[in-house]
Amino acid sequence: MNLTPKEIVKYLDDYIIGQNDAKKTIALALRNRYRRMQLPQELQEEIMPKNILMIGSTGVGKTEIARRLAKMMNLPFVKVEASKYTEVGFVGRDVESMIRDLVYESIALVTKEYEEKIQENIDSEVIRQIVEKLVPPLPKTATQEAQESFIRSYNKMEEKVLSGELDEKKIEIEVPKRTSVEIIDSGSPVDFSSVQESLNQMLSGLGKDKVKKEVTIKDAKLLLRGVASEKLLDHESIKLEALKRAQDGGIIFLDEIDKIASGKSNQNQDPSKEGVQRDLLPIVEGSTVNTKFGQVKTDHILFIAAGAFHVSKPSDLLPELQGRFPLRVELNPLDEEALYQILTNTKNSLLKQYQALLKVEGVTLTFSDDAIKAFAHLSVTANSKAEDIGARRLHTVIEKVLEDISFDANERSGETIEVSRELVYEKLENIAEHEDTARYIL
Repeated sequence: MNLTPKEIVKYLDDYIIGQNDAKKTIALALRNRYRRMQLPQELQEEIMPKNILMIGSTGVGKTEIARRLAKMMNLPFVKVEASKYTEVGFVGRDVESMIRDLVYESIALVTKEYEEKIQENIDSEVIRQIVEKLVPPLPKTATQEAQESFIRSYNKMEEKVLSGELDEKKIEIEVPKRTSVEIIDSGSPVDFSSVQESLNQMLSGLGKDKVKKEVTIKDAKLLLRGVASEKLLDHESIKLEALKRAQDGGIIFLDEIDKIASGKSNQNQDPSKEGVQRDLLPIVEGSTVNTKFGQVKTDHILFIAAGAFHVSKPSDLLPELQGRFPLRVELNPLDEEALYQILTNTKNSLLKQYQALLKVEGVTLTFSDDAIKAFAHLSVTANSKAEDIGARRLHTVIEKVLEDISFDANERSGETIEVSRELVYEKLENIAEHEDTARYIL
């Protein structure tokens, strides 16, 4: 988490073209979280995160910026659509479910980290269980000579298991009998969540028995890994660390926040929208939410809200909610040059993905520079004639051009195919030029 704002922006530049203002704002917000953690506890409690409101059309990189950040910083991250909380009507879906989702993400993240720390212990436990099936332990009354012979046999068998020499050999192992599936619905109200927890505990109590299975040693290594991990992990420490990380480092990305705006300028008044805003207020401002793993304070969770605000404006949100998002940044629409840069200068770009996919069939795919510029030009044209969906239009345009090549790829193994400007225009020009056709096909 100890990255400077410049390092954060540099990382984001590998995946997102332009939008420097948004990158800078987010980088500072994250750096301030690190700075806060270095301060005395008393002062830490006073410093609140500066929540961010990102304004920009779809496909300009709002979600991608937030997603990449969480991945880079190894922080619990949840993306929710604000509009889903209006689906059930006036009351709406339980808004606190986003916090419970965040805790589940945090538990998964911390569990993975703890497993990596004790990876050697887990591997040793798995190998021990398998070798003991092949070379059963001697009774305590065995002679010294028998014990020495057993140790030699054990070590030899252990080497064979580790090398994979015995992977296809079948053995009988015991694994926990799974008689139930855990009930998880993070969208349930708190009262019902406690009922679910009681049900889960009752049902899991029925599944304590073990069942014997005859499997290959290769499969046994996988099956026993989960059992060993469950046995060796300190679940209480994981829970405490996960709750702490969700509280102090969690990021919640609230997408489509413009869909719940219901100000005076918005003619389609919907009371459920204002209800969702009022439900969001205490969560964003700071409250305590009950989860399966314990209570979570939302005071220091970073909320990043995003919306296109085509129909409504940020000022259409409740004044109290507006005040919870003091940092605002506007993302620029993507022009032809930006789309060209997205195809050529981003890590694991769309073109590299298609090249890798067709390489599986033995086809080498290349793109001329003119063809890439044509993709960018026709995407901008389609965006101007139909709904502007930003960089997502590139998926549609490239897929349309490569459709036939991809369809016949298995019959063209060993070939090198160059996508030229002429091919791009041959496939797309007529579609892009006719507005009605472009609207449906692109």
